[in-house]
This record gives sequence, C-alpha cells and structure tokens, in this order.
Amino acid sequence: MSTAFPQERGDLNSGFVPFPADRAAIYRQAGYWTDKPLDSILSNGAEKWPDTAAIIDAERRYTFAELDSLADLVAARLHALGLRAGDRVLLQLPNSTQFAVAFFGLLRAGVVPVMCLFGHRSAELRHFAAVSGAVGLIITDTAAGFDFREMAAALQQEHPALRHVIVDGDPGPYLPWSTLTAPPSEGEVAAPPARENFDAAAPALLLVSGGTTGLPKLIARTHNDYLYTAVASAQTYLMTGADTYLVALPAGHNFPLACPGLLGSMTVGAPTVFTADPSPENAFGLIDKHKVTVTGLVNALAKVWSQACDWEPVLPTSLRVVQVGGSRMTAEEARFILDNLTPGLSQIFGMAEGMLNFTRPGDPVEVLLHTQGRPMSDLDEMRVVDEHGADVAPGEEGELLVRGPYTINGYYRAEEANARSFSPDGYYRSGDRVRIFADGPLAGYVEVTGRIKDVIHRGGETVSASDLEEHLFAHPDIYAAAAVAMPDEYLGEKICAAVVFSGKPLTLAELNGFLDARGVSAHTKPDMLAALPALPKTAVGKVDKSQIIELLRSS
Repeated sequence: MSTAFPQERGDLNSGFVPFPADRAAIYRQAGYWTDKPLDSILSNGAEKWPDTAAIIDAERRYTFAELDSLADLVAARLHALGLRAGDRVLLQLPNSTQFAVAFFGLLRAGVVPVMCLFGHRSAELRHFAAVSGAVGLIITDTAAGFDFREMAAALQQEHPALRHVIVDGDPGPYLPWSTLTAPPSEGEVAAPPARENFDAAAPALLLVSGGTTGLPKLIARTHNDYLYTAVASAQTYLMTGADTYLVALPAGHNFPLACPGLLGSMTVGAPTVFTADPSPENAFGLIDKHKVTVTGLVNALAKVWSQACDWEPVLPTSLRVVQVGGSRMTAEEARFILDNLTPGLSQIFGMAEGMLNFTRPGDPVEVLLHTQGRPMSDLDEMRVVDEHGADVAPGEEGELLVRGPYTINGYYRAEEANARSFSPDGYYRSGDRVRIFADGPLAGYVEVTGRIKDVIHRGGETVSASDLEEHLFAHPDIYAAAAVAMPDEYLGEKICAAVVFSGKPLTLAELNGFLDARGVSAHTKPDMLAALPALPKTAVGKVDKSQIIELLRSS
C-alpha cells in the first residue's frame, strides 16, 4: 500500500506547496511571520529562563538551558552520522522528555521530523517513508507487547534509504538513543554546524493528517507558520511562566504539540509535563504534584476525567484551562465537564492542516456550551459554501473552507488529494459542516454541525472509513464491507465493520488479528463486527451507510 517516488524526490521542497508571495507579504507585514527557525523557541527560552524547568516526566527534568545544550549535542551527533539539513526522519516516541529532546535535536540539525503517532504501525510508516523520502527512524524498543525494532527491520527491507534507525531502550541491532544524549567526550564539538541558506518559509516538520481518504497525508508546516501557531495560541489562553502544561494526548499530535501544547508553553517560559498514562488515576496525581494549569483532552477523555472527580482521592484543582476537542461536543457534554471537572473549559475546533478555533477564557457560558470557538487569528479567512461551492447566507450551514497565516496550501507530495482538497484560490476544504453565527452574543463563533467527508471520530482520532474498508476487502472471506460510526458514550464514536461474508464468518478477534498482520493501527481497528446478508444501497447503487447505522441501532 506504500507509494513509490522517484529518487529525485529527495529534495525537501519537491512536492511542497508554498504560501503565495502576496499573502506571505501580508503575514510578514502584520508581524505574524518573523522568519526565525522553529527551534528559536528553545534558544529564546534558554536565554530568558535558563534555570526554569522546561520539560518533565517521571524519570527526568531538564531546564531550558539544559535542553538547549542537549539539543545542540544531539544535532551535532546526528550530523556526524551523516544526516544533513533538509533530510527527513520518522519520529515515533512515546510521551516523555526524550520525545522533546529528539524533536529539538532534529530541528537544531535542520532535519525535518515526520511526526508519526505512537499508535501507527507498518502500514502507515511504510507510506510515510515512501512519501517523505525519510532516511532515518527514531523509535522506542517495545510497548504493550509490540516490538518496534521488528517493524523497523521490515521497513528497511522495503525502503533501503531508511539507513539510520535509532532506538530508545534496548537497541537490538540498531544505534542506541543514549549514544546521542550521553555527555560529550573531551574535545568533542557539541554544537551543530552553522545554518546555511536557511528559509523560514520552508517545511520545519511534517505532521500527519487524520486520514479522510486512504492513508494519512503529510502536512508540511513551515518555520514561520508553526512558530506563529505556538505563540498565538499561548497568547489566546493568556499563558505565562506561572502556568504548567500537561501533555496527556500523544505528543506527536498537532494539538498537544503547538496549540498551545509543548511549543506554546515554551514561548512563555512555562514547564511542560509529559505522561504516557492519561487515566485520571495517574493524571490527577501529576496535576496535583506539578500544579498543572493547562492541558488538552479529547472529548471522551474529558468525560472520563469529569466522572472520576466523584471518586478520585486527589482532584485536579489547579486546572485553569482544559481544552477539549477532537469531535463535536453537545451542550450537555460541555455542561457536564464545566460542572464536574473545571469552569475553565475551552472548546477547540482545529486541524493539523492549520486553522484553529477556540473559546476563550472569560467567554460567556452560552458560548462555551453552544460553539466550538472563533478563529485564532485576525487574518484567518473562512467561507461556508453549499455543495456547488457557492457561499451560503450568513448563519446558514455548509462546508467550511479556510485559509490564513498558518493553514497549508497543499498536502506534501499529494497532487491528486490537493486537487480535491483545495480551491483554486487557495482555500482548504475542511470537510466539516458548520455554521458561523451571524448575530447576537454568538456572532463570529463557529458551530460544527456534522461532516461531509466519510470519517469516524474515535476517541479523538480521525479514522478514514475508506482506508479501513480497503483492508477489510483484502480478506478472502469478505464479500462486501462498510465501516460506519456508531455513537459511544466514552469514545464519541466507535468503529463498526458491517460485513457480508463469502466464506466462514469471522469473529471480531479473528478479524482484528488479520488487520494486525497487515500493520493496521490500533485505533483504526473495528470495535464492533456486524454480519449482514447484504449491504443496503442507495438509488444510484452506492452503499447506504445511514441505512446501515439505522439497521444496527434498531437491532
């Protein structure tokens, strides 16, 4: 399922869609773009708050100055290994201080991290390696019974260009991460080479899309637009050095990375605490210990935390802001979180492609309950259009189209997807159905009313129905299949595979074992399996998913 690209795609800018010159000039003139490298967040922090804790986990703590020096050291050693500015490296580490060390070390070397999520497996990483032209991979050794080193060996067989595999933990046959972070030897140059021909309008990192059609696409975020995202989102939440941020969601996500996340917190000198266990039993203790004031959660996790406030002995009383996003929240759900977890609820509606909407501290309760916020930037441009692409009347529903100083202009090396996903005048077609309130106290705020693209929002992850269906069709005993979303109290939506079997019916465990063998991510495997005699069709012969859902609900 991976995509092959010719060798000349090794150039970072090959397949990158830059901002148009006229709009770039506007963003610079407004002061939103500063033409500084993204890792200047760290160097500025080391200069202003050298002895302040920057990152913390259960095992380690680094000040801004220590992290800055360590990033230099890692960058120098990456350079000594043969990595050069513009190279891409797949980064797949769990939530920890070492994630941040690796991220800044790569940036400091001019190497572009590809932000793989920890739940991704070989199906996604094969694709990311092929599209990005990656030359390296940074992973942990094992987790939850999965051996990342075995995955790396298979990836190298398919992609010989993936020359550098670095492992945090037991390295097996690969290079230990500890060799990059060990104290410098006498006489060792512990600084990367000087940047040459630096371009802040070029990609700084590659995020991954939620996956709406096929495998996730790569999202090239530039130094200028991503630095602006971190700075502006921290300002939106009135963050200062008195705050502490908790990374409870997978750190490679755009949300906990820069909205404000790790990077936004660092712009104001606020420490960031990492945890790989977001359960209330663990997280509430960390919040109390470190006096965490800001965090970001998906809706399902926010509800679990809210419920746990009834029985946990230690409560998260220091929380000032809890951002909640990932899927549409009802007013009843928002009220439950407000009443039980924190009065500092902030709804967030955003995308790794750029556009962010927040409810702000101090917004009226009506706004918190009934909207998903308003745009972060004064230069964000939004259109709401009908199925023909015409603008709807103010306050009416339609598909949201966006562009602005931090929204991409095209996916990375994905010409066909770009033709579908971007308008000729540079607007990104979000696939979300929204209304923008035209008057009254909610004027200018966005309400997400549904979606247009065929995706399932499971526990904050966006799962492509068509991609899962492609895997299901590969099974020899499956005649027809449809992946549909079923409502779930905790996950928001769970994945149901509606299947017509041509051979012996499978159990859910057998089906997911088959998907495991195909390298399918844990979060994209079905939660339910429904065997049907046939899939209902629309009048034009397409599978009628709404009828499948209705059938399953009534059974």
